[in-house]
This record gives sequence, C-alpha cells and structure tokens, in this order.
Amino acid sequence: MTTPRTAPASWQDPDAVTLMLEECTTWAVVGLTSNTARTAHSIAALLQQRGKRIVPINPGAEEVLGETGYAALADVPFAIDVVDVFRRSEAAGPFADQAVEVGARGVWFQLGVVDEAAYARTWAAGVPMVMDTCPAIEWRQRGQ
Repeated sequence: MTTPRTAPASWQDPDAVTLMLEECTTWAVVGLTSNTARTAHSIAALLQQRGKRIVPINPGAEEVLGETGYAALADVPFAIDVVDVFRRSEAAGPFADQAVEVGARGVWFQLGVVDEAAYARTWAAGVPMVMDTCPAIEWRQRGQ
C-alpha cells in the first residue's frame, strides 16, 4: 500500500499521467461494451494498440475486443493497474473507491468525468488519480 497523500491541484498531474501511461499495463475499463459506437470502445482499442491489456467491466460481463468481461472490479481474478472510468460524474465516485479496494495502482476518469470528492479520497488512500482527460489526448500532447 502506498503512503497517503494530498491530491495535487491539477486533475492531470503529470507524474500520475506518466505512471499510468508508461508503467501500467492492465486497464480495467468501466462501462466498456461491444458497442463500437461508444467512446469507451475506441479508447479500449487504442489501449490495446499501445500494448495494454484491457478488462471490460460492465454488468452484462460480455467479452469485448477479445477480452473476458467482468460484472464488477472485485470479480477480476488478477491484478488491475488502472481503473479507467467511462461513467457519468454522478456515478463515477464509487468506482474510484472500488479501485482502491482492489489494489489498483491508479484511477483514470475520462474526459468530462469529474468527482472532486472521489479525487481527494483516492489520493488520500495513496492511489494516484487523474480526471477529465483521455489517454488519447495525453499521448497526443506528448507527441506519442
């Protein structure tokens, strides 16, 4: 377990972004379904192209992009590095808490997803979190 910390003022803390994009390989994608029209699907495909293992998390627990889905984070039988949340802001906070509970190394709230209380709780638990951004945007800004 990591040491409790105060949340950085920036929701896109560069060190947290770097940790997740460069060091973390297994990404649980909350809200991922086989619907190719959804943003979660295209970002999960991008994560795979970048060498990440994706883990679909949705109540239907369907297989997506060749990976077995799970109904909940607690159902995943292996370590999760990042919990990537594609849910509305008002429903996202519990997933940050669950990420801490399952021992994730980081939490990522996608573009437009903001929960300041969850951000503070997650950092206080020693788990880095970024929110209101997307891996595609962050890689592009880094020229990658």
